[in-house]
Amino acid sequence: MAEGLQTSLPRGEARPARGVPSGRALLRALRPKQWAKNVLVLAAPAAAGVLTKADTPFHVWLAFVAFCLVSSGTYLLNDVRDFESDRRHPVKRNRPIAAGLIPLRTATALGIGLILSGFLLSLAIRLLFLAVLLIYITIQVSYTLWLKREPVLDIVAIASGFILRAVSGGLAAGVPLSRWFLIVASFGSLFVVSGKRHGEHIDLGDEGAEVRPSLGAYSRNYLQYVWTMTSGVTVAAYCLWAFEIAPKKEGVPFYELSIIPFVTFILRYAFLLEQGHGGAPEDVVLGDRTLLALAVIWASLFAAGVYVY
Repeated sequence: MAEGLQTSLPRGEARPARGVPSGRALLRALRPKQWAKNVLVLAAPAAAGVLTKADTPFHVWLAFVAFCLVSSGTYLLNDVRDFESDRRHPVKRNRPIAAGLIPLRTATALGIGLILSGFLLSLAIRLLFLAVLLIYITIQVSYTLWLKREPVLDIVAIASGFILRAVSGGLAAGVPLSRWFLIVASFGSLFVVSGKRHGEHIDLGDEGAEVRPSLGAYSRNYLQYVWTMTSGVTVAAYCLWAFEIAPKKEGVPFYELSIIPFVTFILRYAFLLEQGHGGAPEDVVLGDRTLLALAVIWASLFAAGVYVY
């Protein structure tokens, strides 16, 4: 098997990578932009207002670092596995491994090393966190080897990564998880992932099935149905959660007010999905000032509800 592809080569032509990969190429292969997803580890402890108590911040930040290590490791192994298909993708062909900047053996060894490092780090947190991390690794490996080719299961597998991050934060901090919190995290993740598939469906067109086998089984109407259904459940669950945790005494209804920017964020995101965006959720959020402003307003209101009362 060819070990790389130079970015200057025509699509489909491979050439083995040579020499020691640059630090920049290695950093890009770790996908540091994707580490933003691991902020979900902070969600449950932040919502419970325990980030400033005793050893909680230390354990939570260790959990964040552990997920960064493990997720980057699985990205590397996934890119090694998808080397051939990524070369045919208009965007993914520029990834360091597909572009021939990092040899496959180097990427494989680094990926395994990062996963083991995250596993060892989790031993310093809690056993339950370790169990969740093992489940995350198992699902990611299953996705790389099998689930990515199965319609519906591929969406659920990706969404589970978001859910497990949110659950692991609560376990690392030792706080109970609200059922509404879990529903918001679950269906919100499915909403984002179905939007991602919709964006890929538009970007790749008829070549989608060659690059991502499961994509050929989806129609745009089906993906729109999924994100419509999941966004509705997400909004309803968040409203119920906000009213459940709101204090009964008189005061500024911060939690209730946070519903407004939350719902507006969902509507704005759905609007961008309808326009064909969504293939890279992190780029959609970070690249849209309205979404960023809504996220800041929501976070400010929710934080006020947690720490003011």
